[in-house]
Amino acid sequence: MTDDAPTGLAIALEPLVTRVLANNPSPFTHTGTQTYLVGTTDVAVIDPGPDEADHLAALQAAIGGRPVRAILCTHTHRDHSPAAPALKAATGAPIIGCAPLVLEDAGPRADASFDLGYAPDAVLADGEQVAGQGWTLTAVATPGHTSNHLCFALEESGALFTGDHVMGWSTTVVAPPDGNMAAYMASLETLMGRAQDRIYYPAHGDPVANPHRFVRGLAGHRKQREGQILRLLAEGVEAVPAMVERMYVGLDPRLHGAAGRSVLAHLLDLETRGRVAPVPDGWRLRAE
Repeated sequence: MTDDAPTGLAIALEPLVTRVLANNPSPFTHTGTQTYLVGTTDVAVIDPGPDEADHLAALQAAIGGRPVRAILCTHTHRDHSPAAPALKAATGAPIIGCAPLVLEDAGPRADASFDLGYAPDAVLADGEQVAGQGWTLTAVATPGHTSNHLCFALEESGALFTGDHVMGWSTTVVAPPDGNMAAYMASLETLMGRAQDRIYYPAHGDPVANPHRFVRGLAGHRKQREGQILRLLAEGVEAVPAMVERMYVGLDPRLHGAAGRSVLAHLLDLETRGRVAPVPDGWRLRAE
């Protein structure tokens, strides 16, 4: 559905859900950040996106003067939350959702860095809700991509707004030091246990119409990557860059550093589980 949603236009996805695509395409945002409006008489705005005048104008046009009950952020990467203060100033709505998180990270990333200006009026814990006329959004804690990541469940329709935890076009970036593979896998298990979710609306990419099957595929992909790493260690490949060369054949060399962060996330998880140990120039298998 992404391809038929021009930048800046409000596209109704179902009676309570409207999408507005920001004009910030990139290798890590796909066609851009998708901001969602939930509600009819009054609305919530999920992931207001980048602080760009055109996108803010498009959001205000989509809101159309209706009361905004909350501005909700799934996490604090710069393609998701920076427009929140300007939208608050324009609408008077509180900024609610994930906890603030600022992390200095100069390493090679395959996603956006953190929003230094994010300052929520209220933080939602797992299971807490925001409601308006005819809609209720429940926070679902899904750490992994970032430690502060939340999804939001629309109770009335079975839709889940998944931010970057589950995306419709690519696997999620899990980049240490804040990204955590064990937490990410546990969060996938959390979603697998949610039978009420009918469809996912990610911040990037198409809606996911078969969510549980899709999540099983994501978990299987990560387990395959883990298996590759263990086999390479058994062959004596210890350095992360050498693993990336073997695991990501054909990948643009400019993305090798970011791929290495994903490999490192797996290695740190395996270390916690007692499977591997660091050595001066890389990693090794632990003796059984």
